[in-house]
Amino acid sequence: MTAFRTQIDPLLLWPQVQTWARELGFSQIAVTGVDLSTAESGLLAWLAAGFHGNMDYMAAHGLKRARPAELVPGTVSVITARMDYLPMNTGDDWVSEETARAARPGEAVVSLYARGRDYHKVLRNRMQKLQKKFADAIGPFGHRVFTDSAPVLEAELARRSGLGWRGKNTLVLQREAGSMFFLGELFIDFALPHNEPLTTHCGQCTACIDLCPTAAIVAPHQLDARRCISYLTIEHDGPIPTELRPLIGNRIYGCDECQLVCPWNKYAQRSILPDFNSRQGLAGASVAALLAWDEAEFLRHTEGSAIRRIGHVRWLRNLALAAGNALAAQRHPGADEDSATSNPTGTMSVAMSAIELQQLKTLLQGLLLHTSDVVREQAAWSLAQSI
Repeated sequence: MTAFRTQIDPLLLWPQVQTWARELGFSQIAVTGVDLSTAESGLLAWLAAGFHGNMDYMAAHGLKRARPAELVPGTVSVITARMDYLPMNTGDDWVSEETARAARPGEAVVSLYARGRDYHKVLRNRMQKLQKKFADAIGPFGHRVFTDSAPVLEAELARRSGLGWRGKNTLVLQREAGSMFFLGELFIDFALPHNEPLTTHCGQCTACIDLCPTAAIVAPHQLDARRCISYLTIEHDGPIPTELRPLIGNRIYGCDECQLVCPWNKYAQRSILPDFNSRQGLAGASVAALLAWDEAEFLRHTEGSAIRRIGHVRWLRNLALAAGNALAAQRHPGADEDSATSNPTGTMSVAMSAIELQQLKTLLQGLLLHTSDVVREQAAWSLAQSI
């Protein structure tokens, strides 16, 4: 990094930078340093335990994740940013509404954060605009923008800068905003005063640990990604372990369970940006409707969405699994259109009609001829759940 700045004191400009950030849709910005040495042992232990699964990139850069000045030489300070992502039209009873989706096995559930535009693009673009406004005022400076796009300990940087504390589910929590927000970073080559970390406010609560569908939170602040539904439906590219399949239910992209049960998310904030509004055809869509998309339809419907990153094959695998769980939920005696039955996850499922069930079976049978071994195997497993 090199700098050729004017003599304007960046510190005097900081209130204006905060105003620019709010105008760009950020909920909060803060500053921290680059010394994350106390986080290194935890990172190494997490990797040594294999909790990163097949996310080899998590280990590829070694301790550069905990050493911002090595990742981007010349970095002196890190500006962290929080951007709330609940859709603008989210109702007051949104937690109950989202929780209820798990009891409708015919509905495909996409994590709230992924129903709108790809957050990587939104945050990166707006972080770059913030940087430009700063540079226009003080002159060019060395920098680099990150939005979940490189080996950066985002949550740790956010914690140290006072954006929130680390919850027992490892997410960053904020008293005024819960955890329904994205994080971004701007590495800079000059010093700014650091904000102070917040104290932890989880107390004795263990709701996120107790109610994780797959028991992925193995201890407070320790997540085994190999069991996490978000990892399994997004990052994992092979067959999903059979013992975990029934526990995934109808979640086809990501999982919000540990956030939905967190008491602090009653304070989650709506986004001021339309980018994160749910696009038509995702929220509330049926498993059958999405399973019927061919690759061209998948690409068209997911243009500009984070979902496109997993590709059509993984999309079909996830939907086929959800279809199998829907079929399994209907095997209980007495299930009909007017009754509710207990599904494999232990919640009460709304029964599906015979027409809906047959539609799922027909779609799964079609996948038995798919070119992907993973899709074919998943389809066969799912069909077997109706026997």
